[in-house]
Amino acid sequence: MSLRGDVCVVTGACGFLGKRLVRLLLEEEKASEIRLLDRDVQTQVLESLEDCRGETTLSVFEGDIRDGDFLRKALRGASTVFHIASLIDVTESMEYSEMYGVNVKGTQLLLEACIQENVVSFIYTSTVEVMGPNPRGEPIINGTEDTVYNTTLKFNYSKTKKEAEDRTLQADGETLQNGGRLSTCALRPTYIYGDGCRFLLGHMGDGIRNKNVLFRMSVPEAHVNPVYVGNVAFAHLQAARSLKDPQKRNAVGGRFYYLSDDTPPMSYSDFNHVLMSPLGFSIQDKLVLPLRLFYILCFLLEALCTILRPFVRIVPPMNRQLLTLLNTSFTFSYEKAKEDLGYVPRYSWDEARRRTTEWLASQLPAEREKIMSS
Repeated sequence: MSLRGDVCVVTGACGFLGKRLVRLLLEEEKASEIRLLDRDVQTQVLESLEDCRGETTLSVFEGDIRDGDFLRKALRGASTVFHIASLIDVTESMEYSEMYGVNVKGTQLLLEACIQENVVSFIYTSTVEVMGPNPRGEPIINGTEDTVYNTTLKFNYSKTKKEAEDRTLQADGETLQNGGRLSTCALRPTYIYGDGCRFLLGHMGDGIRNKNVLFRMSVPEAHVNPVYVGNVAFAHLQAARSLKDPQKRNAVGGRFYYLSDDTPPMSYSDFNHVLMSPLGFSIQDKLVLPLRLFYILCFLLEALCTILRPFVRIVPPMNRQLLTLLNTSFTFSYEKAKEDLGYVPRYSWDEARRRTTEWLASQLPAEREKIMSS
């Protein structure tokens, strides 16, 4: 099923995943219009899309996702919304009210605008972190949509993403103003990597400061299975095609899907090393501290920050939940997405690794220069 002639809205269109999805839509579909919705749409983003724009109209909508009137204007006449925009924070440095406003209220306002403006398809970008890991660090190996898990969310990010996902799936089947029906689904990608990933850039910067030695923050046996950004973008396109297909719409609507690919399971730290070892980086053999001692230190830092909070807001660089996230095996299968959405990874592990490492190599001189001059 094609999106030919459709008007598509992409929130967070200038972000890491958003840019890839917009380019994919331009390359593979003949939509009549793609609307880029973001707080700030840079001119260079539009210029980078000229080579594949064809006859599709690219429209810019700059504004706040918490502004209902702005959203109604952006969605007027649209048929499909890809809701990617969100605030991401695993160090708890953001105020909860700010994160809730964007991640939950913004999603709710978008859903309401869909109903008011007769948008028929809504694809929400969720995360595996709405599942966990829980504070006990209980693992999931090759999890599926049917996996039962004792989920206890501690991160404000995870909590707000889970509430936004719930609201999205509950909105499936809602009656539109014109009498039609809204269809929704949610995609839960694992850790997304690739060319343009700011987290990888941050890890590389830390390695440069540490004399080309990457920090080990996760034990080797704590396996996760990251997913390449190009494959996540393709899964979003497949979800939109499925929601438009009368034969699949009812089966897909109201459901969530895990997204991974053929990236081999390994720890977060070892994954960074695999990507950066061709650039001359090594990695520490062991954690900076034994894991149990690391947890005690995090507890003391969190307690100190809580005591000082009435006077000054200090955010520790590591907390117990982040330490658990980094040191818990948490892998997921994409078989259900393959079965229902027709999702099959477009990029092999070798291709994804090559593209990512080449991008990191292109950024390395500037990163070294920035760090040396600071």
